[in-house]
Amino acid sequence: MSGHSKWSQIRYKKAAVDARRGKLFSKVIREITVAARLGGGDPDANPRLRTAIQTARAVNMPQENIQRAIQKGTGELEGAAYEEVVYEGYGPGGVAILLTALTDNKNRTVAELRHIFSRYGGNLGEVGCVAWMFNKKGLIVVEKDQIEEEDLMLLALEAGAEDIKAEGDTYEILTAVEDFEQVKQALQEHQLEISVAEISMIPQATVKLEGKQAQQMLKLMEALEDHDDVQHVYANFDIPEEVMSEATL
Repeated sequence: MSGHSKWSQIRYKKAAVDARRGKLFSKVIREITVAARLGGGDPDANPRLRTAIQTARAVNMPQENIQRAIQKGTGELEGAAYEEVVYEGYGPGGVAILLTALTDNKNRTVAELRHIFSRYGGNLGEVGCVAWMFNKKGLIVVEKDQIEEEDLMLLALEAGAEDIKAEGDTYEILTAVEDFEQVKQALQEHQLEISVAEISMIPQATVKLEGKQAQQMLKLMEALEDHDDVQHVYANFDIPEEVMSEATL
């Protein structure tokens, strides 16, 4: 899982840059709108909306933008009708890629994604070709210098975590989706700073990449992440940390 969580950390660290460009704002607004449409406009009764609002606040989105997005989702304001779509494919070296998108034009989106895949040595696949390789889990990452592993394990497992793994200079905590919020809250109550906190698709096994294939894979991830319609990208690559650290979104 190290490649996946490392990529998540890189993405989180660069979220502020994306926010300044306005790209992250547009993606978060889409997510809020769709979450409100599917589950209602009350974040207390809609976990997906609650998470989307937390993401919006983390990137300093103004409250009025959040409220307008909710109102578009509930039908109080007019807005584009976004549809949630899952795409699957393969990257260099046979890496499995699973991504979610919110689009108002599926034909346009699939054509653009197919072009991105082929440009960077991958190919868009059929529905179901790689989804079975991933499990939906809560993923929380904290820096090692904040707490001893034994203390974190006691705290997290007591709060409902499934597994804790030391990886480089961080700890990776996995939870069931329904236990994610309570585990995150338990860590925050102990003043632990969280580097990554998300509901994620965790690969069951990874594919090691080096050299040209590793560079090509990272370029593919960057291009997919940068697409306006794409919300999340998951992949089962394992790339050396020094190569990952050079990645830019």
